[in-house]
Amino acid sequence: MHPILRKLQGGDRRSIGRSDEVVAEVLADPRLFRVLFSGLHAEDPLVRIRSADALEKITAQRPQLLRPYARRLVHEVAASDEKEVRWHVAQMLPRLDLDRQEHKTVLRVLRRYLDDRSSIVRTFAMQALVDLARSSTTLVPAVRRNISELAVTGTPAMRARGRRLLAELGGVRRDSGPAGPRRSTRPRGKFDRYTAPR
Repeated sequence: MHPILRKLQGGDRRSIGRSDEVVAEVLADPRLFRVLFSGLHAEDPLVRIRSADALEKITAQRPQLLRPYARRLVHEVAASDEKEVRWHVAQMLPRLDLDRQEHKTVLRVLRRYLDDRSSIVRTFAMQALVDLARSSTTLVPAVRRNISELAVTGTPAMRARGRRLLAELGGVRRDSGPAGPRRSTRPRGKFDRYTAPR
């Protein structure tokens, strides 16, 4: 196991261990991003969970690092058995540079997450859907329907988040065009156009 992944071992699921230390190392040397991403497939569930935590924190600052891993994030990692990995995936999905077809794929993942057994996954999926609606405003009506339902039927925390998200959506104008200001400028290929090395 790579030394950077060994730093993510030990303790229990409630602790992030040395995740923040790993974040700093990868930001200082982005070549390590590939190693950290491989931690999502480690045998040790704590390494998988903490790798996801670190990746989410890194891509909040450097979202472009996700581009070569988009297909694997959506089609492999999103189906993780660990709820902690799934809720970090939900946070990362809106950071991908998506074309129209890829938007549809990500929407399917996030709408599946709305039925997740973890309320935290469901809550992060709500936020992710609203983030996508900001960048592709033709999604606003459908996302508003999704959030409106959970603002009534979800847990108290989800209902509170849902009301806030609905208020945010109220300020998002639906464009007449097919996508919003963050529409991808790259060719309309699938995720595997940017398939990363394993």
